Amino acid sequence: MQCDVFAARAVRRAMTIVGLVAGLTISTAAMADVTFGTKSAPDIELGQTLGDRLEGLVGSAAPEVQPDAGQTLRDALAPDVQEEGKDRPEIAYDYGFVDTLPAADGDKQFECLSEALYFEARGEGAEGVFAVAEVILNRVDSPRFPDTICQVVNQGTGRKHACQFSYTCDGLPEVVGERRTMDRMEKIAGLFIDGAPRDLTDGALFYHTKAVNPYWASAFDRVATIGEHHFYVQS
Repeated sequence: MQCDVFAARAVRRAMTIVGLVAGLTISTAAMADVTFGTKSAPDIELGQTLGDRLEGLVGSAAPEVQPDAGQTLRDALAPDVQEEGKDRPEIAYDYGFVDTLPAADGDKQFECLSEALYFEARGEGAEGVFAVAEVILNRVDSPRFPDTICQVVNQGTGRKHACQFSYTCDGLPEVVGERRTMDRMEKIAGLFIDGAPRDLTDGALFYHTKAVNPYWASAFDRVATIGEHHFYVQS
């Protein structure tokens, strides 16, 4: 009888070891295609599931992800990412589209962009306003210009008629007299703050109205003409 007990225990121990080895093999295979950036690569324990690792990274509210063996992190999250993308409206460059958008508001950068669009381009069609917004955001991204929207818009302010955006240094007060028009400018500003595509001006950093012919225009490449403005990149 005692020999039978020892034999049964030995069998159970062997089966446990086999199960652990099999579990480690499956978990290792499941993690094989998960790649993290080298600068912030977290330590992943052998046998730790992707769901466990995600919970450790982003807290207890992490989505439950149970990938199949060989499934990558990108594949596991793809359905949620694709669903999120469906909420983004397709841009149409006309005020009919703009008027369908909800009212927009935001921080100081949003306010600076809205005001710039109002005072620089409110007489333009919607496409012209979008184009001016592109130039401002292109400047923010360029190492040649300041790093924020407000700094870009107000660059040179304080020197009369020597600033980058004329309304900030023409000596006249900035008074918003057309509330509906400002509402439209705010909606367009909100789109760009949220990452709207810049497809109109081919990366332009400069523009001027057709009514003037500045000395610098001949040294730059004109990439677009939209409404009453010509748009340029540096040659």
